[in-house]
Amino acid sequence: MQKMTRVVLAVLAVAGTTAAMAQSSVTLYGRVNTTVERQKLGDVSSTGMFNNSSRFGFKGTEDLGGGLKAGFQLESGFASDTGASSSTFFGRQSEVNLSGGFGMVRLGNFTPESYYATADYVSMHNHDTGSSSDALYHDPVWFGNLGQANKISYRTPEFGGFWAEAAVQLHENKITVGSQNEHGYDLAGNYASGPLALGAGYSQVGGAKQLGLRALYTLGQFTLGGYYQRNDQFSAGTRNNFRLAGAYNLGASEFHLNVGRTNSWSNLADSAATQFTLGYNYNLSKRTKVYTYYTRVNNDANATYGYGFNGTLAAGQAPGKDFSSFAVGVRHNF
Repeated sequence: MQKMTRVVLAVLAVAGTTAAMAQSSVTLYGRVNTTVERQKLGDVSSTGMFNNSSRFGFKGTEDLGGGLKAGFQLESGFASDTGASSSTFFGRQSEVNLSGGFGMVRLGNFTPESYYATADYVSMHNHDTGSSSDALYHDPVWFGNLGQANKISYRTPEFGGFWAEAAVQLHENKITVGSQNEHGYDLAGNYASGPLALGAGYSQVGGAKQLGLRALYTLGQFTLGGYYQRNDQFSAGTRNNFRLAGAYNLGASEFHLNVGRTNSWSNLADSAATQFTLGYNYNLSKRTKVYTYYTRVNNDANATYGYGFNGTLAAGQAPGKDFSSFAVGVRHNF
């Protein structure tokens, strides 16, 4: 009888462990993305191997019952060409969240959703990474003084294809914007229904702010999209920035073209620039692709867009130099 009791208890223990495991999960994921490129800034050329935002991370959820879930995501960047880790180990993302029928509350370090809702959404050929990334997009919360850490955000549930997220970034590190310590604010909205996808994003830190609007439409094998951005950046003044992007999918092949243009800052003459990228991807599988592209940034006399891509060409040179790169690469997701 005692032996039978021990067997029953062991079975119940295993069953309980299995149930607990079914209620929570942890996933390892990542991307290794590397190119060989011929880059040129002004009259200076360089050939080398470059990392394109390679990263790995962990994410997981725990079912707390009653529709409530706890989750986390930790993500670290590394240089795929050298193996070096980023200086802040989980600098790409480190958040904990609670979600349920009310939506999701997020705490920690993560990229502003206004960027994902606009510029990133139309960067289809290489996920807005490396030398062909969008050189013209500017967000005062992300690229400004506050970065992307120390944030609290709320994401709504989805209503008929629409959801939104609002975030506040605290100035606990006593970072000064102008003459005051400032919070950062970020708002994003997304709508998707059939072939149409729309997005909007707004960010503000003190007197610096940006507004972006995005649209994307898929018709058979063709995808067309673009975004418009308006910036107001302290002494630089205001400017308008837009990008148009197109893709054509044919079996395992993808053909990409995008063109961006920013006018001059209102208080800085001759600071306009144009960027275009022509790319081709071949998908060896759902996770692995080989690709090539040519990208070019044409700067006016006082513009410096595209300087210092991948840290290979020295920034701080005289403005007005053009940047270009021809690249061949491999990207593998896991």
